Amino acid sequence: MQNVSISARVNDLVDRVVEEERITGAVVLVYQDGQPVLEKAAGFADREAVVPARLDTIFRYASVTKPIVAITALIMVEKGSIGLDDRVSQYLPWFRPKTADGVEARITIRHLLTHTSGLLYDPALELLPEAQRMTLGLGNTDLSLEDNFSRHNAIPLAFEPGSRWGYSFATDILGGVLAAVHGGTLEDAVVHHVAGPLGMTDARFHVTDPARLAVAYADHPGRPMRMPDPWVSGDEENWRTVFSPGRIFNPKAFQSGGAGMVGTAKDFLRLLEMLRTDGGGLLSPGMACAALSNQIGDIEGEPGYRFSFVGGVVTDPEAAQTVLPKGVIQWGGVYGNTWFIDLKEKLTVISLTNNALEGCNGAYPEMLRAAVYDR
Repeated sequence: MQNVSISARVNDLVDRVVEEERITGAVVLVYQDGQPVLEKAAGFADREAVVPARLDTIFRYASVTKPIVAITALIMVEKGSIGLDDRVSQYLPWFRPKTADGVEARITIRHLLTHTSGLLYDPALELLPEAQRMTLGLGNTDLSLEDNFSRHNAIPLAFEPGSRWGYSFATDILGGVLAAVHGGTLEDAVVHHVAGPLGMTDARFHVTDPARLAVAYADHPGRPMRMPDPWVSGDEENWRTVFSPGRIFNPKAFQSGGAGMVGTAKDFLRLLEMLRTDGGGLLSPGMACAALSNQIGDIEGEPGYRFSFVGGVVTDPEAAQTVLPKGVIQWGGVYGNTWFIDLKEKLTVISLTNNALEGCNGAYPEMLRAAVYDR
């Protein structure tokens, strides 16, 4: 793969999607073997105020938070603070969901990391009567993690832990475990074990510099609209979630290990490059390899994917409907983010945008991948 052509293709694509107003603001990083092929900021961090996106623009990470929290957990495993097969209730006695037959489920740290816990991002949980309603990490709330998710004790799990894969708020529960074991907040644990050592200076559960925070935009016919607060995406029949751009400024809201961080593209690049280069001294090479490898065996994740500790592993590009080659690890964040690591080509690609859902679930991520691979 020639760096010059990758750079030209991706540069042209990003300019085009911004000009078409498919994307409002973006920072795109393409690195190969640790060297920058392209570092591009385009469009607006705040369209109405005509504030351009910059390489140091801070974006709402949404599920880009998950790999950061997962790596914090794996470092704590290697330090002997927790075990992958420890029961969650050992650390969070208040979290004791039951299976469909009414028996308390044996949910482990491994189940939380691999999204095989029986928990789901179920839109119905956000539609329950107020006393039972749960916030799933993106909507605003004054509830603590315990007050919010202990409500799930009265709701049967979707499946027996370990029997299926289902994307979920499991990383929020994992964050609760890490905070309890480390002491203090989840942010304390993340900064101590990962963000501090890697120099991820803006990757936090609060905004380090509000002037650099990108405005969130929501998909809308014609052009993206400045996201109202709250904004409900999707529909109740298929996929639905409640967004609150203001949540990040609410100190009472629980720190969501699955969706609650903000940061820059460079911050997240440091994490992915650490994984790509055998753990970078933070993780053992074996654990870094495990973090990027199939951890769910023959259980199917999304079509064409299995799941590692940090994202989806492409097993069948055709079934996955992607140009990404087999073995590539990819995931995203619903506020408008997508990323992937191609170990064979030594490629790390990150795109942070301020466009929900287009930058994560729309046509754009696959357009970006096609530009990288010239497909």
